[in-house]
Amino acid sequence: MGAKAVTGPSTSLRLTQQRSGVSSVMVNPPFYQVTCCGPVPCTCCCHSRWPLLTESTSSRLFYILLHVGASAVCCLLLSRTVVERVWGKAHGIQMPSELCAHLFGHSHCPVLSGSGAVYRVCAGTATFHLLQAVLLVHLESPTSPRAQLHNSFWVLKLLFLLALCAVAFCIPDEHLFPAWHYIGICGGFTFILLQLVLITAFAHSWNKNWQMGAAQDCRWFLAVLLATLGFYSMAGVTAVLLFRHYTHPAGCLLNKMLLSLHLCFCGLLSFLSIAPCIRLKQPRSGLLQASVISCYIMYLTFSALSSRPPESVILQGQNHTLCLPGLSKMEPQTPDTSVAVLSAGIMYTCVLLACVEASYLAEVFGPLWIVKVYSYEFQKPSLCFCCPKIVVPEEGQRGGAAKPADQETSTAPPVQAQHLSYSYSAFHFVLFLASLYVMVTLTSWFSYEGAELEKTFTTGSWATFWVKVASCWACVLLYLGLLLAPLCQSPTQDPQPPPIFKRQCHRISIAR
Repeated sequence: MGAKAVTGPSTSLRLTQQRSGVSSVMVNPPFYQVTCCGPVPCTCCCHSRWPLLTESTSSRLFYILLHVGASAVCCLLLSRTVVERVWGKAHGIQMPSELCAHLFGHSHCPVLSGSGAVYRVCAGTATFHLLQAVLLVHLESPTSPRAQLHNSFWVLKLLFLLALCAVAFCIPDEHLFPAWHYIGICGGFTFILLQLVLITAFAHSWNKNWQMGAAQDCRWFLAVLLATLGFYSMAGVTAVLLFRHYTHPAGCLLNKMLLSLHLCFCGLLSFLSIAPCIRLKQPRSGLLQASVISCYIMYLTFSALSSRPPESVILQGQNHTLCLPGLSKMEPQTPDTSVAVLSAGIMYTCVLLACVEASYLAEVFGPLWIVKVYSYEFQKPSLCFCCPKIVVPEEGQRGGAAKPADQETSTAPPVQAQHLSYSYSAFHFVLFLASLYVMVTLTSWFSYEGAELEKTFTTGSWATFWVKVASCWACVLLYLGLLLAPLCQSPTQDPQPPPIFKRQCHRISIAR
């Protein structure tokens, strides 16, 4: 069904009943399409240019852009260089004394830059997403009135977000920092655990799917072999580069010990993945999943080493800075901003991917997706094992049998059918955790006083270093638990076949 324009001076949104008995949305675009203030989604004005853009996809994209914008504002307010060059003040941006006296009754006003500004902006964005997560809980249909809260009213939601941030700036430091700091620490650690579950589930599902194909066709076996060699090669090259640039013969003992320990972890996980006792309980366990985890361990090691403070030693009567990437071992090493930019870019990309993937899995597997995702059984191997091409309709859903996605020829603006393509509530809750994670990461976790952007990504801090090292060790423990948990089952107990979730990927094929 397609969208038709209304030519008369009638209301902006009408529902008309066609002969087939299916509702058709008739939109009069001028006001809502331009302002996005009302219940009409912004996809109406984008359909002519991007015909495959759906309500849920565009909404998720807009929310991600809001999160990216808020994070960019936090970085600008935390940067001492930006504050000095734009506002010309080396000690931060101060609130006007008249406004401060009116709001707080004294002249001790919160600084509008630095770690306090980051805490306040992230407090506004976190509250914004947490409220929507609560309001959208148990939402099952995209046609529900509550779904319009997620997909529409963009200008009003942007004004509400700005109002929350403005209110946060009116809270005194002594009332904001003690409580919000601990909330941020708990939310940051929760988001790290969520990322670890996603990466281990991704490796487990990938290995299980392609090992199924390798048992049937030699081409799948070749694909498994090439992918495994590729990930092990990346892990090996990363280890060599880390030894080259983050160690020194005259120091960096901690870096050497950490790199050696993590390489031992990679070897241990690889050995256990193909151990006979493990394969007896998990016949599809293999080196592919171990190679993915090994590569991720090396990334976490790089992230930790690039976040630690440098060492200073005296060599040949000169003060040298060690344990940082340098051009020559014989020259003093200086912080490299390119490494900081690379580390921050990878980190934030992982944050956005976690927000998208977690909301999708929460809709497919339900509230207990963290457990159920490991027991998922595939029907057939696929290159895109996260998203099959066949749409299986829900029980009781009208429309007949399932159709391949490539046979859909509708030219109308596509939206969801009778189910959500991802969990709206889970998406906002993960964005709430991501806001807290970005907040504590930018402000060096436990040492937030005097945090600056230049120090966070160049000189680093011990708090950030040990948090990332602990994340790496937690990843190792989680994967070990995934391998060893089946060994704890009683041999006399008949294992129940894991449920097969048919609604794994919802292709958008029905217009609205």
